[in-house]
Amino acid sequence: MVKSWNDRLNTLGTNGIKPSPRTVGDVVEGQPMLVPTARQVDDFIRSIPKGVDMDVRALRTALAIEHGAEVTCPVTIGYHLRTVAEAANEDLERGMTLSDIAPFWRVLDAKTSTTGKLSFGAAFVTAQRKREGLEP
Repeated sequence: MVKSWNDRLNTLGTNGIKPSPRTVGDVVEGQPMLVPTARQVDDFIRSIPKGVDMDVRALRTALAIEHGAEVTCPVTIGYHLRTVAEAANEDLERGMTLSDIAPFWRVLDAKTSTTGKLSFGAAFVTAQRKREGLEP
């Protein structure tokens, strides 16, 4: 049976800080790299105030600093951003309110690659960003 997105969000994962295995983008081989859990990403997104947005790179930097690392794994963050957004959508479909879910639209926008992978499309993200006065 396929796990729901909320099951994936709440699965205890192995997180921690380890040396980056190779240089990719802004991550340099050997740098202390945070490999976060989906729950850590969800918790951080929930801490972003209404009307404030943060791009994925800034989120990765802030998460790394919060956990005592220099960088956050770019691959893991992509997976977890989708998990957070899809789990929030499941919660909305079950009747939860916008104020009860992780406001993932404060990190994702219409141009973010993760947004294009969401099962519910970019229109919801764009609408929530507009509602909060954020750039689409």
